[in-house]
Amino acid sequence: MTFEEYAFARSQALMRLARLLSGDEHRAEDLVQDVLARAHARWRRISRMEQPDLYVRRMLVNANHSWRRRLSSHETSVAAVAEGPALNDEAAEVAERDALWRLVCTLPPRQRAVIVLRYYEDLDDTTIAEILNCTTGTVRTHAKRALAALRERQDRPAATPLGAF
Repeated sequence: MTFEEYAFARSQALMRLARLLSGDEHRAEDLVQDVLARAHARWRRISRMEQPDLYVRRMLVNANHSWRRRLSSHETSVAAVAEGPALNDEAAEVAERDALWRLVCTLPPRQRAVIVLRYYEDLDDTTIAEILNCTTGTVRTHAKRALAALRERQDRPAATPLGAF
């Protein structure tokens, strides 16, 4: 498979993963562009790997972690909406998903990556471990801690600003 064929076939999935990891569509575009540029320079070696897609996903996760480490890149979150939703309201469902996503964005990078790869990308623990370059036990530990943190933060009163976590 040529790099062009790979980029054409996988760019949408990589964008989705980057958007979920970074929480920002514009940053996700930058991440995917940077990762694909670096992958293009090494494509001869990457294409010979058994699973080149796992390697590119790992590059994307690492690029997101590197971006988050830069001190100048931190942004503050907006406070959550204090009003409760009406029953059977589509807007309320969207608001609830948005509130949950904001909670996911407060997780440490490795926990967030595990949650995104497991629940949004629907990958198994072994594949996630390969992408994150760790053991399956570490993946399970990160998932358990992330879910516990999300449950704890979700149980807090709605008037608490998200930036206070």
